[in-house]
Amino acid sequence: MKDSFADAKRILMVEDEPAICELCQRVLTGEQLQVDVAANGELAQAMIAKERYVFLLIDIRLPIIDGKELYLWLKDEYPRLTGRVVFTTGSVIGPDTMSFLKESGRPWLPKPFTPDKLRAMVRKTITEVEK
Repeated sequence: MKDSFADAKRILMVEDEPAICELCQRVLTGEQLQVDVAANGELAQAMIAKERYVFLLIDIRLPIIDGKELYLWLKDEYPRLTGRVVFTTGSVIGPDTMSFLKESGRPWLPKPFTPDKLRAMVRKTITEVEK
């Protein structure tokens, strides 16, 4: 039986910090995932309209269109993708952000996160999507 996680899959990472992008790309391409990167939510919207993604890793704090706005856009335009989102955040989680994360029901990774935590979160989300 094939390991479905090891099959080539395309994911979208929406992240504006180059060091985080580099880490995530290294870890996830090592897991046989094809990683596209968008530095802001506006670029992510254009990419989502053109490609099929099995997973979206979205930073909460982004320029132009932030992670919250991008998620709300997904709910309206591509609701099936909302179950494929994991958020990241490096900011102190204020009440607004915590409320949003709870409302979304989506998992999140606090920065800095380890490669193992990233792998585990991606594996779990992809496995849930494939059920």
